[in-house]
Amino acid sequence: MNFYDFSAKNMNGQEVKMEEYRGKVVLVVNTASKCGLTPQFTELEELYKEYKERGFEILGFPCNQFAKQDPSSNKEISQFCLINYGVTFTMFEKINVNGKDTHPLYEYLKNEAKGILTKEVKWNFAKFLIDSEGNVVDRYAPTTTPLKLKDDIEKLLK
Repeated sequence: MNFYDFSAKNMNGQEVKMEEYRGKVVLVVNTASKCGLTPQFTELEELYKEYKERGFEILGFPCNQFAKQDPSSNKEISQFCLINYGVTFTMFEKINVNGKDTHPLYEYLKNEAKGILTKEVKWNFAKFLIDSEGNVVDRYAPTTTPLKLKDDIEKLLK
């Protein structure tokens, strides 16, 4: 299996196949609206605007598993991201990234790029970088700010 074998529902409830991102460099991020790291949306959007014309995508997956920091409905989350951070990259419906109800895409990502000590996602804004062939090339801690990924993204876009 690889990244392109999965799908998820976007904020409009439409099933999106990851196959749609074939040939693109993709950053997958589990997000939260009420977290101390929420301002990372600003840098994520900045990265997206800078690199989208070169084949870069960001996929945001809201998650309420960490201190219940995204309790809102999908519609409210979508509005929050747009109004407060001008998010234009694709946001998906809220999912679980850990536990028995982990979304299959996240099971795959965690197995491909294990974290320190464990494969579990530790907090909101963990990031997975996928190359244009669907390979998971790196995993970044929640506290790694998006702009620190620029060099890695640029290497993959060449």
